[in-house]
Amino acid sequence: MTDAGTRATSTLSERLDRLPFTRVHLRVLTGSGIGWALDAMDVGLISFIIAALAAQWSLAPSETAWIASIGFVGMAVGASVGGLLADRFGRRQVFALTLLVYGLATGASALVGGLAALLVLRFLVGLGLGAELPVASTYVSEFAPARMRGRLIVILEAFWAVGWTLAALIGYFVIPASDDGWRWAFALGAIPALYALIVRWGLPESARWLERRGRFTQAESVVRRFEDAAGVEAPSAAGRPTTPPATATSLRERLGALWSREFRVRTACLWLVWFCVNFSYYGAFIWIPSILVAQGYDLVRSFGFTLVITLAQLPGYAAAAWLIEVWGRRATLSVFLVGSAVSAIFFGTAGSPGTIIAAGMALSFFNLGAWGALYAVTPEMYPTSLRATGSGWAAGVGRIASIVAPLVVPSLLLAGGVPVLFVVFAAFFAVAAGAAWGLLDRRGVALDDR
Repeated sequence: MTDAGTRATSTLSERLDRLPFTRVHLRVLTGSGIGWALDAMDVGLISFIIAALAAQWSLAPSETAWIASIGFVGMAVGASVGGLLADRFGRRQVFALTLLVYGLATGASALVGGLAALLVLRFLVGLGLGAELPVASTYVSEFAPARMRGRLIVILEAFWAVGWTLAALIGYFVIPASDDGWRWAFALGAIPALYALIVRWGLPESARWLERRGRFTQAESVVRRFEDAAGVEAPSAAGRPTTPPATATSLRERLGALWSREFRVRTACLWLVWFCVNFSYYGAFIWIPSILVAQGYDLVRSFGFTLVITLAQLPGYAAAAWLIEVWGRRATLSVFLVGSAVSAIFFGTAGSPGTIIAAGMALSFFNLGAWGALYAVTPEMYPTSLRATGSGWAAGVGRIASIVAPLVVPSLLLAGGVPVLFVVFAAFFAVAAGAAWGLLDRRGVALDDR
């Protein structure tokens, strides 16, 4: 490829990377972030609803575990398929569709009368939720200027704390208020179905994806929106760029490329990190309200503890958002995972209300900071033609751990109680911290547009 061809190829990407943060960036970030927060609200609500239904429906631990795990089965499928669809049909289209699917299924859950119907709907919720998260992080990363891309993705992930806090507030004030409190909680989860319409019509499609698909006029129009917002004059003769050869163009090629010589190490390490972090995070946070109830705290008090613990997520994200552009991706991810491991051990041995809250807040701080760094680094591992596929499959492998973790928690509690359970979680965090060093660190580097 000639130098001239290379310069033409990178014109659109360079124009995006040189921009300051504009109101259009803010619209993309908040539009995606609100969807992310609503997702978190749904995942968080189920941990409170499980604790309420266990008492109201006289459910066995194995039945409550399946309420949590069946959603993650759907998430594993949704993440894998959603990434493939986003690389084929576009980021914005799939993002809106996933919000619609899981919002409607969550609202319908308010009407169920038994466990079987609830499990079916939770699977459908998982399909939408699993596809949405990796697609949203891919979407935002493709608009973010290179020098601040990691920080913006961590800020996007920080909307998760907003949603989880909303879930904790609903869990504390709505669910215990009446026997139908859990139904009202599910009904509030239908909000994303309405928000999907705003996403579909209010946000632009990824210019990098449009360029990759040969839709140059639309890509140029999107980039000019950002340049106009920044007061930057577009190149007078930008012309039609020559796109570089795609790394993959078909479903089979995209899946095969993940394990090609170029990508196999980063794919293996990424999948390992995703698996371990999902296992420990969902194993711990889905069960914390129920564990506190089992230790003798009443429903309202245990929900109150969980609400306070949840608030520590926001400073965790803030610290990660700053450090990820100072230390880089790998160092930030690894340090926060080590902090999560140490915090998990302290939480497992905490006995008094004060130590439970302190250790739980530390676990929230480090674990959610690690999540922010993980979502920032994941889309950067792959070129545009398979970025959503790579992100989706990494998330899908992680969801396998999300399925397994809630199911094994009752057995681990029987075998060694809460201390053994959280030592296991700490071990998974430690493995993830080591695997993080097998990832590329692309701090300040332009995305690969192949």
